[in-house]
Amino acid sequence: MIIVHDIFICKPGNASKLAKKFKEAMSGFSDLVNIMTDMTGQYNRVIMVTKYENLTAYEKSWEKYKENSEEMKKMEEVMKGYQEMYLTGSREIYQVW
Repeated sequence: MIIVHDIFICKPGNASKLAKKFKEAMSGFSDLVNIMTDMTGQYNRVIMVTKYENLTAYEKSWEKYKENSEEMKKMEEVMKGYQEMYLTGSREIYQVW
């Protein structure tokens, strides 16, 4: 199994707003495990946790974002302006043993 952490370092005051956007936009995706905000450590972080059977499944999951489906249109509408809410980000991919 593969666990992916998409990490966003938000502008002050935007972490909870971005987390709510992600939660709404990703509500129909079975890969989503959690949307988390920091309680300790680096401030203003939002971490989106997803899981996949393997790296092939992870790569294949990107195909749905290229579709012009109603689901993707809804996601785009919900996520409008999210780029203005964070400063930087990163991705961590872990193998679960």
